Amino acid sequence: MQKKIIALAIAAAVSAPAFADNNVTVYGVANVSYDMTQSGAVANGFSNNKVSSNTSRLGFKGTEDLGDGLAAAWQIESLIQIDGQTAAGNTLANRNTYLGLAGGFGTVLMGRHDTPYNLSNRKYDLFADGLADNRSIMGGGQGTAATVGASFNGRQPNVLAYISPAMSGLTGAIAYVAGAEGQTLATQTKGSAWSMAALYGNGPISANFGYEVHTLGTAPGTLFFATLKETAWTISGGYKVAEFEINGIYEKTDDNFGALGANALGHRAYYLSGKYNFGSNAVKLAYANAAANVTANTDATQVTVGFDHSLSKRTTVYALYTQLSNGTVGVYALSANGTGAPAAAVSGAGGKPSAFSLGMKHTF
Repeated sequence: MQKKIIALAIAAAVSAPAFADNNVTVYGVANVSYDMTQSGAVANGFSNNKVSSNTSRLGFKGTEDLGDGLAAAWQIESLIQIDGQTAAGNTLANRNTYLGLAGGFGTVLMGRHDTPYNLSNRKYDLFADGLADNRSIMGGGQGTAATVGASFNGRQPNVLAYISPAMSGLTGAIAYVAGAEGQTLATQTKGSAWSMAALYGNGPISANFGYEVHTLGTAPGTLFFATLKETAWTISGGYKVAEFEINGIYEKTDDNFGALGANALGHRAYYLSGKYNFGSNAVKLAYANAAANVTANTDATQVTVGFDHSLSKRTTVYALYTQLSNGTVGVYALSANGTGAPAAAVSGAGGKPSAFSLGMKHTF
């Protein structure tokens, strides 16, 4: 199931004549798989089998009707490790957690939340939250060396966000990320970020644009790196009907991390995916590609095929195979988003990590 765009769901709700006064709703996802990976290293390769909890989570949310078309909305969502592993940062409220107000003007919220840039393209990842998650390449990528200072397909703390009401299928979103909570000296600079998106959906067609800029500071905390700046923009879209869907994403990042402000880590990447449904079954295919703006042979491609079988409306079993192929000095690795850090297969420069995964997913 694609990631739910929680803030947009709240924004849509404000169009109703009255709000449901439901103070606590319990929800979640249990997603567990048996993964068989090959590091694909140029030298000293290895295999690894493991049980993975693929972004399984537990959440609580609610709304309160405040009258005059206004509602309070809140959510507390946490990652849970069904495989029994303890992951770094696996604490209460480590996923989208916020408090806000919704009304005819839209939605305003504060807390930890996916950025508008992230919201603009994540729903097109047909293998989200597991080994074949496209964040292996998109948003900066998962690798053994940095390809961005801070992930663009991320969930940030210290977020103040506004989401407009939908107007003829078009919704706008903008967020500010405050940084430097760990600042101790006046000489330290404060990191921050701005993220914005235009989101369009009308029937089977959707199309989105996202833009994000990171001002990276020297004070510990959010967006802690150095006194530098990086930007990214993305366009994405999809066509979806009952039997099939096709999706595409393109993104480009730039920075001033190099000598004399040169672009050092900037890259361009794209992702294509498709799904065909027949009965209670579905076959899926995805292709991702990334290449640096400056350094040669740092490119990477990833191809994934998968099969889903629905046992019920809430329960699905699935299988997938994925392979990521680096250029001779490329360092991308299979996604860690679904399995916790570190990445499931770290192959080093020029490696070709691959994996076969059998899993089950239940939503409640």
